[in-house]
Formats: sequence, C-alpha cells, structure tokens
Amino acid sequence: MLNTRFRNHTNTWPAFVDLFSNLVIILIFLLIVFVFLWTTTSVFNKKIGAKTVAELKQANAEQAQTIQQMTQDEEQAKQLLVMARAQLINLENNKNELTTELQEMDSSIKDLVGAYEAQVTELQSRGTAMQAQIDEMNTKLAAAQLNQQETAKLAAERRALQDEMAAQRAELSEQMAKLQAALDAAEEKSRAQEIKYVEMSTRLNKALADKVAELNSAANYQSEFYRAIKDAVGNRTTIRNDGDRFIVSSDILFPSGSYTLADEGKNQLRLIARVIRDLEDKIPSNIDWIIRVDGHTDKKPVIAGTRAYRNNAELSLLRATVVANELAKNGVSRRRLVPSGFGDLHPVELGNDPASLQKNRRIELQLTNR
Repeated sequence: MLNTRFRNHTNTWPAFVDLFSNLVIILIFLLIVFVFLWTTTSVFNKKIGAKTVAELKQANAEQAQTIQQMTQDEEQAKQLLVMARAQLINLENNKNELTTELQEMDSSIKDLVGAYEAQVTELQSRGTAMQAQIDEMNTKLAAAQLNQQETAKLAAERRALQDEMAAQRAELSEQMAKLQAALDAAEEKSRAQEIKYVEMSTRLNKALADKVAELNSAANYQSEFYRAIKDAVGNRTTIRNDGDRFIVSSDILFPSGSYTLADEGKNQLRLIARVIRDLEDKIPSNIDWIIRVDGHTDKKPVIAGTRAYRNNAELSLLRATVVANELAKNGVSRRRLVPSGFGDLHPVELGNDPASLQKNRRIELQLTNR
C-alpha cells in the first residue's frame, strides 16, 4: 500500500493583518481629531486678521491635500489587507477540502486494496486447487495411454485451466495498475495544491513586507535628523529631542501671547532649516516624507478681548503656521511642511508652576511619512 503524508502549516499572517488594521484605525482616529480641531476655528476679524486668514486658508488647503493622500494610502493598505485575508482564508478552505478529499480517497483506496488482497488470496487458493487438478490429470494421462480420446479431453481441460489462470492474473495486474495510477494522481494533486499554497503565501508575505517597509522607511533618517539639529543649535536647554520628536520652546520663538517671531527665534529656525535642506538631498526621492510642525500652548486661558485669536487652539495653529512659513522662507520645500495646532490638549507637564507651564509652551518638529 502507498502511504500519503499531509503537512500542516501554521499561518501567523492573520494576526499580523489584525495588528496592522488596528494601527490604521488609530491613524484615522487621530486624523478625525485633527480635522475636528481645525474646523472649530472661525474666521478672524477681517480688517486686522486678513493676512492671518489667508495664511490659514493656504495651510488648510495643504492639510486637506495631505489628508486626502493619507486616506488614499490607508484605503490602498486596507484593500491589500482585505485581499490578503480573503486569499489566505480561501487557501485554508481549499487546503481543508483537499485534506478531506484525500482522507476519503485514502479510505476508499484501503477498501479497494483490502478487496484486491482478498481476491488475490482467493485466486491463489483456486490456483493451488487447479494445479492439484493438473497434477491429477497428468497422472491420469500417464495411466490412460490406451484411451487416446480420454487423453485428448484431459489435455484440453488442462489447457483451459491454464488459460483461465493466465486471464485472472492479467485482470489482477490491470486492476493493480489502475489502483497505482489513482494513487499517483492523488499524490500529484496534493503536491500541486501545496505548491500553489506556498507560492501564494510567499507573494502575500512579500506584499505586506513591502508595504510595512514603505511606511517605516523615513524612520531610518529620524535619528540623523535630530542629531543634526542638536549639533546645529548647541546645548540650549530650551531646545531638546524627546523620542521621535524635536521640541523647541515657544518662549525663544514668540513673545508672550503673540505669534510674531522674535529675532532669536528666526535665528534658531534658520539653523534648523539648513539641517532640513541637507536632509532633503540625502533622503531618496521615492520616500514621501514630511516635517510635522505641531504647536502647543499652556493651559492659561486667552485674555478676554484678544481679536487675533479666540482660544489656545487658534494661537497654537497660528504659531505652527508661522514656523512653517519661516522654514519655507529659508529654503525648505513647502510641500514637506505640515503645520498643526493642538492648544493645551497635550501637555508634557501637569503642574501649574511656571516651569511646568513653560515646558508646555512649545513647537514640536517630527520627521515622518506623509
């Protein structure tokens, strides 16, 4: 009998796909929060804030374009993940169906082999009986030489028995050949399905790996970016890096309650712009990266009667936009800069003392994918 072996494969990709889907959902949530904050801003005083409104409209259009591109990338990744999940499920179902089919075929083959073995045993028994008859007839032929007619009859019977045994052997050989062919076909089908499953899994793995590599490609340049900025600005306590962000204190950029850059702030942004320009020449053109310019304020409320902005969210967005414009003025590609304002929603210190409030007034620069 021919043994058929089945291989069981453990598929870990559905778990990876679920993890990647969760990351995409978190990104969408952050985008919704950002859009909500943006839409809550209103048009400022036409006479005093005309220039500011124009700048915010320009920033809003660029952010809308950025969000649209990110939405398309997210949809593409989601479609890829859905297709990957569907193909994996389809492959698992095909594999299960093939396994069931092969098990049923193996059971049927075992039954056929059992029947053929019983038939072979019966034929062997009959052959032994026929051989005994032939021996008996040979004895009779030797003893019946005087009766030629009887001798001819016995010889004919012996030839008939021999022909019948040869026919039965030929039939048994033909049936065994058919059985072997069926077993070979089943094995070939199993190998073909397994090869197809492995090839499909390999293609899906490569596609997912390429997508992950594309999303993480800009991260390889983050440490170089923050280190270069640190070298450029020196050992200032008001400028520091924190994980994947570079933090600049608003106190060296803007006067209190203002979004007009101070001279010292312009000098610092000029040094940072030089680092970003150098980075643009190093990062490959196929990596779609941006510098997020996030504005943050402390939790002190806006002074009543302020006409340029009504709350901390508007002030933080104005400051982030001014920083982005200053970097662009110093040679940074405008398409690489995305300003955002978060007001006092994300403090780094929860205290009410002056030191804690000073740390919360900041501009954060983050190198990331679009």
